[in-house]
Amino acid sequence: MKVIRLTSHPKKQLTALLLCITATFCNLAFAESAKFSLPDLESMMFNQSPALRGASNAVDAARAAVDTARTIPNPQIEVMNGTRKPRPDSTTGAVNGNVKSISITQDLDMPWHRFPRVDGALAGYSAAQANEQSFRADMRAQLRLRYYDLVRRTAENRVAAEDVKLMEGIHKRIALQVETGEKARFELVKANAELLNAQKMQESAGLRVRQARGALRALVGLQLPESFEVQEQTHTFAPPSPLNEVRDEVLKTNPELQRTRAERQQLDRKLSEEKALRFPKFALRADQDQDPEWRSKRIGVAMNLPLWDWRGGPVGEAAAKLSQTDNQLAYQEFSLLQSLEAAYQQYDIANAQVVALEGGIVRHAANALRIAELAYKAGEKSFLDVMDAQRVYRAARNELITAQFELAGAWAEIERLRASAQ
Repeated sequence: MKVIRLTSHPKKQLTALLLCITATFCNLAFAESAKFSLPDLESMMFNQSPALRGASNAVDAARAAVDTARTIPNPQIEVMNGTRKPRPDSTTGAVNGNVKSISITQDLDMPWHRFPRVDGALAGYSAAQANEQSFRADMRAQLRLRYYDLVRRTAENRVAAEDVKLMEGIHKRIALQVETGEKARFELVKANAELLNAQKMQESAGLRVRQARGALRALVGLQLPESFEVQEQTHTFAPPSPLNEVRDEVLKTNPELQRTRAERQQLDRKLSEEKALRFPKFALRADQDQDPEWRSKRIGVAMNLPLWDWRGGPVGEAAAKLSQTDNQLAYQEFSLLQSLEAAYQQYDIANAQVVALEGGIVRHAANALRIAELAYKAGEKSFLDVMDAQRVYRAARNELITAQFELAGAWAEIERLRASAQ
């Protein structure tokens, strides 16, 4: 029995080890072969992106700055200890002994100093929040563009592979006809050239797919497997609202405008604070002196008079920055409206192209290619006719893929300007 246990125990360990290894590889293979949708990629990026965490840290810092602005100044305590000795020629009969002095000073946070400082910190906090929202909208727009770019490149690679497969079949047919003497060798030379061209286009399309995959993975993060796949959703998004409605929405809710407005408010409060520093500062002071004969107590008010420094430089600097922000805000409003109109025009153009290409151009080109192939097999068309029909179909198909990508890009730009969370 002991021999049996000694021989079976290593077998059980080996079996368990093989099962663990198999399960690990299966999990890895499943993770790498899993298909990710656009919402999945967005959730993955927002949860683990270091850049987005940095923007959140900036908001935390602005929140801490508000607490700092609300803080009451700490009191100052001064303690001094010494000795008292009379002069040798003194006739007053003074007594030797220790002398102690204690003083407490509490700066007063006056309302004309405190309120502009706190309001400026609150405006900075609002600016940090708007900056985070703007950054998230930009990241979402970049992710959507790279996602649809990968969908586009994948479609181009797929149709390039179809072209290669078609050319390989035509090449074999022409090679057989040349061997039997039905076709001249010149036809085979042209078929070789067309096949090589199709193979070159397929290689280029495959390279563009790898580049698009790398760009998307660089944006999402290392948590996205290298051999990932995406669910190809070409243009499943809802059409945007009318331009007049979106224009008013952008002027009210665009995070870039909100950030600039908050920065303007912060600079306005900074200007008020600099002007308020021209007023005196007050502090409460209490002193107690003790010597061998007397103990005295005093309480009073200390005042800092701005006699020489009237804050001319800081006030002028704050006023100039405030004026600069006003001009920047006006330019941003105009620029955003122009970008929104351009995005809507691009959307309308791309949508019209997609409708036209999907509605008949691509289908008619495909039918013409199929008729040309059947006529070529029947000997009614030449190889050049088939190539011409294939080029027309290829051009129409590539235009459809490009138009779908441009439609998705225009939609992503509109959503970025709206800062929509959809």
